[in-house]
Amino acid sequence: MIQLEKHWLEQKKAYESLGVKIPKAKVGTGTPQWIHFGGGNLYRAMHAQIAQDLIDKHQLENGVVVVETFDEEVPEKAYQAYENQILQVVMKEDGQLQNRLLEATQKAIYGNPQNTGEWNRLVDYFESPILEFVTLTITEKGYGLKKSDGSLLPVIEKDMSEGPGSPSHTMSIIASLLYKRYQSNQLPIAMVTTDNFSRNGEVFRKSILTIAESWMNKRLVAEGFLAYLKDTSKVTFPWSMIDRITPNPSEDVLNVLKEKGFEDLKLIRTSKGTNIAPFVNTEEIHYLVVEDAFPNGRPDLTRGGILLTDRETVDKADVMKVTTCLNPLHTALAVYGCLLNFDSIAKEVQDTELQKLVQKIGYQEGLPVVVDPEVINPKEFIDEVVNKRLPNPYIPDTPQRIASDTSQKIAIRYGETIKKYNDSTDHSVEELTFIPLVLAGWLRYLMAVDDNGDSFVPSPDPLLDELQEALKDLQLGNLPANLEEILHPILANQNIFGVDLFEIKLADKVIGYFKELTQGKGSVRTTLKKYLA
Repeated sequence: MIQLEKHWLEQKKAYESLGVKIPKAKVGTGTPQWIHFGGGNLYRAMHAQIAQDLIDKHQLENGVVVVETFDEEVPEKAYQAYENQILQVVMKEDGQLQNRLLEATQKAIYGNPQNTGEWNRLVDYFESPILEFVTLTITEKGYGLKKSDGSLLPVIEKDMSEGPGSPSHTMSIIASLLYKRYQSNQLPIAMVTTDNFSRNGEVFRKSILTIAESWMNKRLVAEGFLAYLKDTSKVTFPWSMIDRITPNPSEDVLNVLKEKGFEDLKLIRTSKGTNIAPFVNTEEIHYLVVEDAFPNGRPDLTRGGILLTDRETVDKADVMKVTTCLNPLHTALAVYGCLLNFDSIAKEVQDTELQKLVQKIGYQEGLPVVVDPEVINPKEFIDEVVNKRLPNPYIPDTPQRIASDTSQKIAIRYGETIKKYNDSTDHSVEELTFIPLVLAGWLRYLMAVDDNGDSFVPSPDPLLDELQEALKDLQLGNLPANLEEILHPILANQNIFGVDLFEIKLADKVIGYFKELTQGKGSVRTTLKKYLA
């Protein structure tokens, strides 16, 4: 029997008897070279594995310090309670569960100025020349400073007014820590977002600079701080492309682990809604492509499986994945999966119409305009997604999870491809059928009524209340005469779609599909069959 809350060295034989891969080298506990913001499942499945590989190969001296800024329960309940150990469970297509113990996390803290002791420790780390780089997995919305109408979020307004002494938003917290580093001899550092959206480093940099410039204009920081952040010999914001399906911890996996002899494992749901566990379940296939721009040095990250390259190649790889070969397929399955009452992505891709839908979006509408990044072949990548990854029944991923924050994803996942068709001399937006069908499906999803006519609870989304309020007069089978007037502000919103769908003459097609999807019970299935026969 094994208790993860005890250090693995006390139970080494038990781990070995169960075939669990254990660490090969001692983890250092000194000032970290690597700090990571965001202690959720993606870090636990991906970055902790990379760090463990580097430690095992003597490429990383000290463990990673994980900083959680959103959910104060995560460090205590998912890390500290288990001595920062993570049981990684790789779910293979044949049903095998490959288990590995990851000890690479040195410490997990709640990084908020109100948490004085740990905040001071975090400041010490940022003031040290030993710190080489920071990575982040805080989700795309974590970098946003504005509401959909373009006005600043109240928390950002507050942070900008009060300066670096008492930040609340994650971007303000990081800007404050970078100011501490600036004050400590302008030490160099790489700030590497590994969140799943295009040109992520550019977005990250812009958010930090916006906050820093506001502070400078109010004379809350020294004038040289902004120049420091803009000096790429001092501070870089490398771009990256990350890809690993990491669903919420599975109860089925938990039961298997308990049967094997892990006594103290459990599923954890915090008061803020974070789903986490002492273990993390994930898929075998994964990619992390990072721009090689580390002004304070770095370990040999390639020994941890990271593909290091230039910015242009990272961008091509990311655009390939996010706008063509994976993310658009995921969102399509999320929207229609919720409408058709699926609870599993793997089950969805067994559905005739939904299988055809993702194939059409990927192969027919995506591939013709994607640029080959060369480090990853687009056709082979999408083959892998459609034929191996999405159908894996042992990945307990759900359309409901993927549907979260869809309003923040559409501009990249579909808007970029729409722009390419609009700007192309060889293609036209008039050729698009399946992307606008997904956009119409998302509007139908926002009505929160499934294809049986029953209500459901949509996944969390920062614009959900606003969008549902705009659509409140729409009823299944009884659309108002002024439907276009109601939909116009949404479909013209470039913050949501990346383009004004009316301006590029795609809105009418979306509205037409929406009318078909809302005719009555069963109209979602009928519409899919019509266009995917």
